[in-house]
Amino acid sequence: MSSIRDRVKDLVPNQVTERLRDGLVGYGVRTAARRPLPDFLIIGTKRGGTTSLWNYLIQHPLVPRLFPAWNTKASHYFEEHWNRGEAWYRSHFPTERQRAALAARHGGPTRVGEAAPLYMFHPLAAQRVAALMPQVKLIVLLRDPVERAYSHWKERRTHGIEPLDFPAALAAEPERTAGERDRLIAEPEYFSEPYDWYTYRARGRYLEHLEPWLDRFDRNQLLFLPSEDLYRDARATYTRTLDFLGLPDHDLPNFKVYNDRRSSPLDPQVRAELTDYYLPHNEALEQRLGLIFDWGAR
Repeated sequence: MSSIRDRVKDLVPNQVTERLRDGLVGYGVRTAARRPLPDFLIIGTKRGGTTSLWNYLIQHPLVPRLFPAWNTKASHYFEEHWNRGEAWYRSHFPTERQRAALAARHGGPTRVGEAAPLYMFHPLAAQRVAALMPQVKLIVLLRDPVERAYSHWKERRTHGIEPLDFPAALAAEPERTAGERDRLIAEPEYFSEPYDWYTYRARGRYLEHLEPWLDRFDRNQLLFLPSEDLYRDARATYTRTLDFLGLPDHDLPNFKVYNDRRSSPLDPQVRAELTDYYLPHNEALEQRLGLIFDWGAR
């Protein structure tokens, strides 16, 4: 009779990985009742520094990673995998026993979360989160929408998904995404790649997408962070976030930038058009939140 080691050696690496992943996911679902829901969500914005902030947080000894360990920063439950159910969602988070062990070892409360920038933008995510986790804390990074749109396009271009140049992609956005938001609302289990991929301009109308969250959550549950503050002084933004989450101070050796994409400057004419477009949206956002953002012309 062959040993387990012999049988594993007969499998190609991808098969081993797939079987291991499936086994761990299954284990997570079976133990879902012992896995508390997360304490916080980083809900946006895409290309606003969410990956960097997430990586800073999980270096804190009291912020465990998602389960299994190779999960990066999100389950995508509230926008892409809603049909999988609560047990599947809980399977991504550490057990009560694991959390208690961390708290005992490091002398403080654990804080568990995920970072999914599409949550803020998805038309049904706010009501889903509020129904399941009404006390959750929400972290919102907001970047100059002109820079955000250009960075979003650069990401799609780098991934080979965007064949158009930036002005052409902006012009094509209405046709590419027509009806997708309505379909997401009408078909709760539908997931729209165009709505995720090609919404360069739409995602920067922040207040439009934040209103469902502001309507459902107390303001003290939301932390708004200008992305520019994160870029200028990551340590200070990280410290603000720890304080918001009720975590003890924990300095990091460095604050490297994740997912940075260097490129040529944005065409001045395109920048001017987008700056004018976003100006009334930015002013409405500032008035609603009572905050000032250092974006574009005044």
